[in-house]
Amino acid sequence: MSNSTSALILGATGATGKHLLRSLLASNIFTRVGEYGRRVTPEDQVGDYTKSGKLVQKTIDFEHVADAGLSEGEWDVVYITLATSRAAAGSAAAFEKIDREYVLSAARAAKSQNPTRKQRLVYCSSIGADASSYFLYTRSKGLTEQGLASIGFDDVIIFRPAFLAQADREAFRPVEWAFSGISSVLACFSSMIEIPVRTLGQSMCKAGELGSAALPPDVKTQTVRFQDADDKERTFTLLDNVAALKLAAHAEST
Repeated sequence: MSNSTSALILGATGATGKHLLRSLLASNIFTRVGEYGRRVTPEDQVGDYTKSGKLVQKTIDFEHVADAGLSEGEWDVVYITLATSRAAAGSAAAFEKIDREYVLSAARAAKSQNPTRKQRLVYCSSIGADASSYFLYTRSKGLTEQGLASIGFDDVIIFRPAFLAQADREAFRPVEWAFSGISSVLACFSSMIEIPVRTLGQSMCKAGELGSAALPPDVKTQTVRFQDADDKERTFTLLDNVAALKLAAHAEST
């Protein structure tokens, strides 16, 4: 990418999103960062970046995201960390609306109308994502992945992290808090168990900076291929938990 690169992040106030936003603002690659969402990061946490003009914030209504002007920034990289749970959403229908419909609608709205503009999309999915899954959560994630890859971005990178480990235990829901102790022990024996949210944010930032073609070979990404509704082959670059940890290590060393 050039030395003047822009990034849009949707979902920056979530657990992963807030760490990704910090990485984007600290990046020397991204000279302009847009944070659009139902709410945005408080000024006392990002004041210097808004004053310098690097960070542009805008509250939007995802029910009318097509009218929010997401594509006006002509973003080079679009990051999406927008997500919810069935419990938080209140019902299966509400969950799918937020977790999939909002994500896909926002991605379409952020897609540039300039046919010569190259754009990259980076999305935070989940381990086990599968469009054919019997389970609501993993099925929704899998369908969202395929939907994003079918929009027409030049490069689509999708992360499937495992359990998201947070430094602040108070941020966990009760079940997550109980599992966090177990996962921290298991993580000593396998890189597929968990990933700190800060590490995931760093890894996603780096993936957006480099793009699929320039990711280090030892990260060992996968190319996922599928047929869309029109029987057209679509592809995206997949980073599982191990790959995300490896890429973050590269980010730390540079």
